[in-house]
Amino acid sequence: MLRMLKKMDGVILFVLLLLMVMSVFTVYSAIQSDPKLGNHHIKTLQFYGIGFVALIGIGLVNYKLYIQYAFYIYGFGIVLLILVNFIGGTINNANGWIKINDYLSFQPAELFKMILILFLAHVLVKRKNSTLRFWKDIVPIGLWTFVPFALVMIQNDLGNALGYIVILVAVLWIGNIKWSHALIALVIVGITFFGFVKAYTSYHDEIFTFLEKANREHWAERIDPWLVPDKATSKASWHTKNAGLAIGSGGITGKGYMQGTSVQSGRVPYTYSDSIFVVIAEEFGFVGGSVLLLLYFILIHRMVLIALHCRDRAGPVVIVGIIGMLLYQVFENIGAFLGLMPLTGITLPFISYGGTSLLINMACIGLVMSIKLYGQEDEDELLMGEQRPTLLERLWSMVKKEKTTA
Repeated sequence: MLRMLKKMDGVILFVLLLLMVMSVFTVYSAIQSDPKLGNHHIKTLQFYGIGFVALIGIGLVNYKLYIQYAFYIYGFGIVLLILVNFIGGTINNANGWIKINDYLSFQPAELFKMILILFLAHVLVKRKNSTLRFWKDIVPIGLWTFVPFALVMIQNDLGNALGYIVILVAVLWIGNIKWSHALIALVIVGITFFGFVKAYTSYHDEIFTFLEKANREHWAERIDPWLVPDKATSKASWHTKNAGLAIGSGGITGKGYMQGTSVQSGRVPYTYSDSIFVVIAEEFGFVGGSVLLLLYFILIHRMVLIALHCRDRAGPVVIVGIIGMLLYQVFENIGAFLGLMPLTGITLPFISYGGTSLLINMACIGLVMSIKLYGQEDEDELLMGEQRPTLLERLWSMVKKEKTTA
């Protein structure tokens, strides 16, 4: 075991330690404006401790085993997404939370990101190196992704639902898709996006009325400051406007630790979770934000290197899916406060307070570590769709062999 631990990527572990330090200190600064938040920085440290244990535990198991049973894991995840609609609680307009006790809650939609990555790798690896066919491969894969997407949309969780689409695109990109299919998909996505923007800006009042009747008016409150700021209510634009002012006031080097006037006065909501980048930008300025992005770059760069050195097909698929997931979270979270994206409630990876998101991200890095440890092995039965003999079968074959030699 010690020998395997030494083979894990030390750079990734060091980057995670730096992100942990940044997260704990930033969360501590963010909660000063609200005494009710108490010891969120201590909880963050505890979640990181559990996360490192999960990372090592998952990393020591051959990732091909996860992929072999990904179909059953996918089914378990779907059951959780369905179950949460009946027993789940609501946090920040999203009703996809399973409450464990008064202090702990669990969001299955976050867990399903990792499940989806493993399942798509399971499906794609069966195709070996052949080009993906539209009707026999791409459409079924899209339908497998649409099921959790629809279930999470029912839970009012647009951010995580879009994350599934990003994972699908990332995995298909490395899954030997035809360039013609990729180009067609790009055109369709472009037309859909610009069509949505045009329709929303042209028929804003009608769409707002429809969303209000459907009890989804908070969607408009997040989209309005992004697309039609002149029509956004003061309540809807208050978050992004104050966040933008705080980021701009940070300047190059920031106002100093725990000296952010907007953050410490409570003018920016959720600074310990969704808006934590605002704390970094106001108190540490452009330099602090750049250091954070540099750490993300190093983390992803190491993951790319591990994927390039992997000798089988499944490892790179899993890593690209994880990279796509992390990049989406970073771009969506930071972009929302720079006017590039709408607010969706997505957390900043490894920085925001949030047990479920942090543990899932750490578990995903555990998968990367497993690929680092076992990705140098040649293609085996796990990835060829064949079952390895069970432990009992192996013992029985050994007994028969002993009888034969005797």
